Amino acid sequence: MNKIRDYTNQVCLRGLIESMFPFIEIHTSRLKFRPYAVADLDDLHRIFIDPQVRRYLCDDKIMPREWVATEIENNTKCFEQHGFGQWSIFSKENSELIGFCGFRFFYEKPPELQLIYGLSPQYWGQGLATEAATAMIQYGFTEHKFQQIITNTDVENIASVRVMERIGMRFVQRANKEGLDVLYYAISREEYQFDRSLYSLHIKSDFSHHS
Repeated sequence: MNKIRDYTNQVCLRGLIESMFPFIEIHTSRLKFRPYAVADLDDLHRIFIDPQVRRYLCDDKIMPREWVATEIENNTKCFEQHGFGQWSIFSKENSELIGFCGFRFFYEKPPELQLIYGLSPQYWGQGLATEAATAMIQYGFTEHKFQQIITNTDVENIASVRVMERIGMRFVQRANKEGLDVLYYAISREEYQFDRSLYSLHIKSDFSHHS
């Protein structure tokens, strides 16, 4: 009976996330996440075109504002269809949008669902990327029952490799992907050490004012 109840609760929660994703927030000790919103466009664009961020995430290309707008639109569709996607990250200290984290489909043949994260450089070195990525991994395993979470990074991106290792991901392989020399890391549900205190889910207080 408990297994049936647990399964029912999981299905209801996934349905809740899919139907109410604009109003769902994730909170950690120092951060707040919410799905990409149109209002985030300029702040996200500022982060994506930062030279230190784009060096590895965008192959050092200066992505146009329209590209970020398309990312937000596609992310909304991903949440509507799957209940997961990318989240804007806000500092609880000053409410500033400081980065992004979540799950995104990369490549086309075949598509790969991967963990992605990035922070404005002024927030590097404070353990915030580790805090965000750890919470997102547990969120993926807990709320979506993923069996494995993967990510990759350029070989030269030592800082990202360190984050992957801190959050318990293991090296899988070095590969050439669409002309890039990348390192793949992964973690499975069986390997992950669950900690229920890492994050909490919230419904935004203004939900009742929307139909």
